[in-house]
Amino acid sequence: TSGPPVAGSTLKDSSGRVVGSAVFLQEDNGVRILLDLRGATPGTKAVHIHEVGRCDAPGFDSAGAHFNPKQAEHGTENPRGPHAGDLPNITVDATGHGHLEVTASRVTLRPGSASLLDGGGTALVVHEGPDDMRADPAGNSGLRIACGVIVRGG
Repeated sequence: TSGPPVAGSTLKDSSGRVVGSAVFLQEDNGVRILLDLRGATPGTKAVHIHEVGRCDAPGFDSAGAHFNPKQAEHGTENPRGPHAGDLPNITVDATGHGHLEVTASRVTLRPGSASLLDGGGTALVVHEGPDDMRADPAGNSGLRIACGVIVRGG
């Protein structure tokens, strides 16, 4: 028998260099996301799921806006939020490594409006700065510095 759906993403920077990878595991209460960055600029960075499965360098604007099937506002601290694709910040250490583990309860790998794999797919995007968790539409998190299309796996 096949297990629950699994997906993955390879993140590249604007020059096409691989700077990270993520695994997405369907669980009962949402999608478990394990993100690892390497060779990134140290500091706190915003991480979001964007609504289009395209990562055209250098600016990654092709990934569209945040994944937001319920038309909420941005931010976990916004009373009218958050977007389904709003995730916690990741901290990158002095060696350029960062690790984030989170269960995203507003998304699924199964079919439906909240699916990360339906339609044109989705992308995982890392921004240059931290998300303030409240400013619509993107938490004042700055430029998109890495992007990876989320693809069905395993």
